[in-house]
Amino acid sequence: MRGAHRRVVVRGFTLLELLVAMAIFAILGTLALSGYTQLQRQSEYAEQRLERLREVQRAVQLIGQDLAEIEPRPIREPLGDVHMPAVLGGESVEYSLEFTRSGWSNTAGLPRPTLQRVGYRLEGSDLWRDHWATLDRTLSVEPIRQKLLGSVNSVQFRYLAPDRTWVDRWPIGEAGGAGVDSERLRPAAVEVVLDLQDWGEIRRVIEVAG
Repeated sequence: MRGAHRRVVVRGFTLLELLVAMAIFAILGTLALSGYTQLQRQSEYAEQRLERLREVQRAVQLIGQDLAEIEPRPIREPLGDVHMPAVLGGESVEYSLEFTRSGWSNTAGLPRPTLQRVGYRLEGSDLWRDHWATLDRTLSVEPIRQKLLGSVNSVQFRYLAPDRTWVDRWPIGEAGGAGVDSERLRPAAVEVVLDLQDWGEIRRVIEVAG
């Protein structure tokens, strides 16, 4: 009886026990795979949010650098001897804001000025920054285009006038501010308002140097 009992103890698993074990392993595997998939999705979402944060930070930083370095240097129109103001902003112009800025780095020693003409425009839901290699450009000079930011609902600029009032257009004054003085006139500060589809409204006030 003792030998027969020992043989019963050492015998293999039954078919039912194997099926139960396989079912348990299948359930555990499914749960583990679901958890891994969810973790991967969360990681991808976090990476997308981080990349979006970097994109917004780069755009806001570049806009701030541009506006802080506005220079009182008008440019000549591509046709004729008419001059465009150093700062030109308003809904009626091609760009939401176009201006001359200083501090254009020239580490390669290229034959060009350190002043740069910059224009901001909204195309669809993308904010673009255009600049030109020459200040007094001709019709054959194409702008160098850089996409700054996507998923933008709107971009608005306001300008702090010498009397400390905020205006929506620049230059200020009658007839668009005609005259040499108005052509060189710069705002004391510029307010930029970005309305983003995912972040909502971002508002910055940049003081113009000088």
